[in-house]
Amino acid sequence: MTRRRWSVVLLVAVAVLAGFSASIRFGSVHLGTSEVVQALLGGGSDVQRTLVWGFRLPRTFLAFLVGGSLAISGAVLQALLRNPLAEPYILGISGGAAAGAVLALATGAAALGSGFLPGAAFAGALLAILLVFQVASGVNRRLDVRVLLLAGVVVGAFFSAMVALVLTFAPVRTVRSALLWMMGSLAGAGWTEVAVLSFYGLPSALVLMALARPLNAISVGEETARYVGTPVETTKKIAFGVASLLTATSVAVAGVIGFVGLIVPHAVRLGVGADQRWVIPLSFLAGGGFLALADVVARTALAPSEIPIGVVTALTGVPLFLVLLRRSLPR
Repeated sequence: MTRRRWSVVLLVAVAVLAGFSASIRFGSVHLGTSEVVQALLGGGSDVQRTLVWGFRLPRTFLAFLVGGSLAISGAVLQALLRNPLAEPYILGISGGAAAGAVLALATGAAALGSGFLPGAAFAGALLAILLVFQVASGVNRRLDVRVLLLAGVVVGAFFSAMVALVLTFAPVRTVRSALLWMMGSLAGAGWTEVAVLSFYGLPSALVLMALARPLNAISVGEETARYVGTPVETTKKIAFGVASLLTATSVAVAGVIGFVGLIVPHAVRLGVGADQRWVIPLSFLAGGGFLALADVVARTALAPSEIPIGVVTALTGVPLFLVLLRRSLPR
């Protein structure tokens, strides 16, 4: 392994550790390192134990899982599409999830229980995925990337129009709730959400990591990949399907959080090269650390008020992406 790759691995490890420690320590109530350690070991006051085990830890793990899921999905889609500007919502997933969530809020179904809103968002995202794949497979039995992208744009536009139509006639309170959800938040994080995302996310991440070698071949060119014996169509279907499912689950539990799946794999690729055996796992770790740190900023910047985490990732992601883009362009 080259010195540059060692440096990137070390930087990612620091980001993960910093994200975890800062997310547990900082919030509306700051805790010292000794207080956190005592609470983790079962000591300290009841308030400290409740704060750490009941609120901070599940939120930290959820931020890590959501960030890692979005980043690894973005890395895989960028490899499949051979486009560094691809991101997890490119197939209309965010539009479908938003439509499901807005319908749940407008009809009052979201008030029936804490699981109805993420369930509706997940159903909407799955519907968008099925529509996109149905359109793409109907045009060509081979999964043509160009048709898939066009189908994603059309399906996303359709669901966005549905959201606009529902919000036009919805009361102000519903509109506000929908907008806050669409900007992303980890405020409702609990161990249930962590368990759900772990159940879907960790096996999906392992599947995508296992596809690193065929993705390396496909990123060179599909004809070349077929020539060396790579099952191109099978790899594309599995990769697109798993990345879409991973994104849908993340959106269901945390709302729409932008730029993580775009800038994190792009930054990792600039550091370690185009080898997906490095890009995919490091993107997962870096995405988790990045979102955990962004969540700390969302909680503390205007405490006791909380900024939507999607706003934080956008405000930090735009300048970061411009810097990365400038570095990647030939001089």
